Amino acid sequence: MKRMIRVLMIVICCMMSCNMAANAGNGKPISVNALPAKAQTLLNNHFNGQKVMLATIESGVVSRSYDVVLKNGTKLEFDKRGNLTEIDCKQGIVPDQLIPQAINNYLKENYEGQSVRKIEINRKEYEVELTNGLDLTFNKHFQLIDIE
Repeated sequence: MKRMIRVLMIVICCMMSCNMAANAGNGKPISVNALPAKAQTLLNNHFNGQKVMLATIESGVVSRSYDVVLKNGTKLEFDKRGNLTEIDCKQGIVPDQLIPQAINNYLKENYEGQSVRKIEINRKEYEVELTNGLDLTFNKHFQLIDIE
């Protein structure tokens, strides 16, 4: 009986894994108005002159996120609440207002003349790519913890 339960649990886990893999990358196009209000506000405040070429919703088993591509090639990612989780400015730089002030201060003091091309934000870290290609990682307290 225990063996049968164990096999059943393995089968269920495999089915869930396959379902998650099938749902990965399943971005469905949406209108800008369908983005969370917080994401719409950020776009209006910092990218008002840029046309949104594509907005998509990524729905997974337990999470949802939004991707936005602007006409100039900038890509933004938002979590289900509309919080910015990543911005990649392929043709430009990340607006200073979207970079935490402590990181901006560090960059001005230590990397004067460099701008931020990309920033990834999660609960534990901020990964920052500078225009010179250097990658800096800060912890949630804005202390530098890695340089690549």
